Formats: sequence, structure tokens, C-alpha cells
Amino acid sequence: MIIDSHVHLWKTQHGRVDGKPVVSLGNGKSDFGGQVRQMMPPYMVRGENTADMLVANMDYAGVSAAVVTQEEIDGNQDAYLLAAKARYPDRLKICSLYEEGRPFTLDGFDGVKLCAGRFPTQDLTKHAAVFEEANSAGKFVFAELADGDRQTASLRELIQQYPDLRIAVGHFGMVTRPGWEAQIRLARYPNVRVESGGITWLFHREFYPYPSAVRAIKTAADLCGMDKLMWGSDYPRTMVAITYKMSFDFVQKSAELTADEKAAFLFDNAAAFYGFSGLCEPTAIRNMLED
Repeated sequence: MIIDSHVHLWKTQHGRVDGKPVVSLGNGKSDFGGQVRQMMPPYMVRGENTADMLVANMDYAGVSAAVVTQEEIDGNQDAYLLAAKARYPDRLKICSLYEEGRPFTLDGFDGVKLCAGRFPTQDLTKHAAVFEEANSAGKFVFAELADGDRQTASLRELIQQYPDLRIAVGHFGMVTRPGWEAQIRLARYPNVRVESGGITWLFHREFYPYPSAVRAIKTAADLCGMDKLMWGSDYPRTMVAITYKMSFDFVQKSAELTADEKAAFLFDNAAAFYGFSGLCEPTAIRNMLED
């Protein structure tokens, strides 16, 4: 049983990066603030990154459920994610998008996403209203922080102020950046978890089977406990280099982690934190290369 704690979906990409537009060019490519980038696998020819495509990948790889986060570079996808959740209510948890200075909603969503490292106002205590609303509504906050410890102190204040609010720290603390351990240490608080979305991107120069990523998982476990760590793929962006299954297969096949550690990282921790229940393991289908 596997849960993916970090995926993205969109019907139409209409985001911004550094004040410049991000739009699809077709065949998986996007204009990324004036640069042409392969944003998705090339078979996503219409620029649509849909829930049906995701669930097809999940079924083939054997992933039971996923948490759909958002990114400002994709544009606000609230409306599409509500439709995706209606189509797959038991398999998807969804985040609305909080953007500084703009209205946000929690209605119909399981949590709210903060691209905190991109905020003009980096002090997260200045964004306390979204934490207060999520806390009151019993939703979770998913925060991706600026590199290192630039925002850990202000987030720590909010963690302490809202001890019952579930808070997930994204991108494994930006593990390849100096000072990443400060973000991991936030998970020493009972209500905080860390997810690994993008870890294969951060170690992409090393490539599969990502031995340094496995060592980073073990280091993080030493800092906060394996029960605080959750796997995430960062689908579909990481799929420009690897298959969906490869984004967790390197964990499954590692000799550095025990069976219990793998089960906690890939499923148990996320199931408990996000409140998934009644999930089924997708039926394994032999591919054309298998005997």
C-alpha cells in the first residue's frame, strides 16, 4: 500500500514565475517566464495534466491514493481540483491555493497550500489568518519554505500557536540546499510532518537509484523520527526524467531501510496524517516486458 503525498494537477496552466507568465506550449513544454522548459512528459500533448492521467499512473504503479498540492507557477487550480475530488473522492485529498494578497477558500478542500518561499512577505506570522482558518476548519496546511532556515523561526511560532493544526513541510526541506536540516527539525513537533515530493528532482544529477536521497531520508529520520516522514513524487514534473514507479521504487529496493521503515514512509504515516481510510491496493497488471 502506497500513498503519494505530493502531486500536481491542472486543466489549463496559467501561472507566473518572478512576475512572468507560465503557459503551456503543447507536447509537455511550457513557456516558463520566457524560457521553454519541458514541464511534463511529452505525451501530455495538449498541456493538460488531468486527474484521469494521474489515476491511470497510480493504478499501474500500485499507488492507492494521493495528495494534490498546488504551485503558483501552474496558476490557481481550485476549480479543477474540486472536480477531480468529485470524480475520485476516496483516492484524492486536495489543497486550495493561498496567494499573498488574494482571497482564498477552504470550502470543499482538505487543506491549503502555501508556496511560502515565493511570498513577498516572508515572515509567516504575517500570514497567520490562513493558519487560523485552517485550524478552525480542521484542515491541514501544506507549506513549502524558502531554502534553509529563513522561514523556520516564523513557522515555528505558528506551530506552537496552533498545536492541533496539521502542518506538512514540503520538498523534504529542500534537502540539497544548505541548512535543510532546520526545516526537518520542525517535525519534532507532534503536529508537523515532512514530505519528500521532488527528492528525485533535487538529486537528479545522481539519478536512479538515488543513494544520496536514501541517506537523506535516514538522516531526516535521525532528526525527527521515521514516523514523521512521508513519500511524495512531485508528479508530473519529475516524470520528465523517470517513470512514476521509479519515484518510489528506489525506496522499496533500498537495503538501507527496513521493511517497517519503508511501510511507514510510503503509506502508514500519510494515511494517519491525512486521514485516508478504506483504501485498496490497485490490482497489479503485468506489462509486456514481464514473463
